[in-house]
Amino acid sequence: MSESVTFADIEAARERLGDESVVKRTPVERSTSLGELTDSEVHLKMEHLQWTGSFKTRGAYNKIAQLVEDGETDRVVAASAGNHAQGVALAATTLGIDSTIVMPTAAPQAKVDATRGYGARVELVGQDFQEAMDHAQGLVEDDATAFVHAYDDPAIVAGQGTLGIEMCEDCADVNTVVVPIGGGGLISGIATAFSELSPDTRVVGVQAEGAATVPDSLDKGIPVTLDSVNTIADGIATGGVSELTLSLIEEHVDEIVTVTDGEIARAVLLLMERAKQVVEGAGAASVAALLSDELDVEGETVFALLCGGNLDMTMLRTVLIHALTDREQILRLRVRITDRPGEMNTISSLIGGHDANIRSVRHDRSVPELDVGEAYLVFEIETSGTGHARTVIRSIRDHGYEVSHENA
Repeated sequence: MSESVTFADIEAARERLGDESVVKRTPVERSTSLGELTDSEVHLKMEHLQWTGSFKTRGAYNKIAQLVEDGETDRVVAASAGNHAQGVALAATTLGIDSTIVMPTAAPQAKVDATRGYGARVELVGQDFQEAMDHAQGLVEDDATAFVHAYDDPAIVAGQGTLGIEMCEDCADVNTVVVPIGGGGLISGIATAFSELSPDTRVVGVQAEGAATVPDSLDKGIPVTLDSVNTIADGIATGGVSELTLSLIEEHVDEIVTVTDGEIARAVLLLMERAKQVVEGAGAASVAALLSDELDVEGETVFALLCGGNLDMTMLRTVLIHALTDREQILRLRVRITDRPGEMNTISSLIGGHDANIRSVRHDRSVPELDVGEAYLVFEIETSGTGHARTVIRSIRDHGYEVSHENA
């Protein structure tokens, strides 16, 4: 591969990103809660508070600014599930050229609306990122139109690397930096910057289990692409890396971990509760890694990157229900009863007597193991957590009922 990215490229990108109305320096906060949970000193880089809600504007602006400097481009085309789309749209509009963004049909509506709001023409094509990418590349029909790739471009990687310089300045004595990975442009840039400015810092990349391609790519020595991806973290659901980003990951990244959607959901909820930050699945992946068994940071100073905050409200509901169910704050109880008047009221009173809220209840009579005249009452309830749930279950059993429970 002939092209790569150097620290000098990142420094040049930082010069281009001097306009605070396009890319601002995002804050850092220390999280005592995460520090206690991980026996470390945890700092959070709040890149989700960037103007477009993610880091993507850094790379997009650096790329498009270079195209404008060359003077031969009057339109850009890109493919994105949402965050890159907004970055390209804002950068193009700011620099005075047209933009067309192709997004998958299932892209969150909030991201579609935001992309249009930044001035781009949006086309919804395909079921996933790769289908959107194929269509977008076909829209480049003349020399005046340029394709802006989400990660497979040295200018994009260099722009993302400006975040690495910023993070080094924010926390010079950091031991470990944790960065989410989709296509690898973000971690490639950040790791290149840290390699120059703080070579002893461990750089850890995080992928969602349902979209993880880097471990296999590193093992095989070539980029591996998935036929399909399955994760709530749509911002890192690219399903592949490029030769460029894989080579930079091999050179500069120390460790790769994967996290499940359940771990990501728990991280999203924890950040809302403890850090008071609303972060999308991709943005919370770094915290999910810290809380997992895959990464040991005991006694270290850690920098976790919250890279995106464009959380669709429908997805937020899904994530919260999953996380609350995992904590047994939402629980399904199946109580075996004699099917006669008053039984539902009796059990409802037992549940309510312990200040648990009943979300729904139904009779289930068509079950083979039931005797004639029996039924199941299936309750979905809200509790304050595992201890509260156990108290409710014990109370029902103490009154002579057979009860089983499962996550809702």
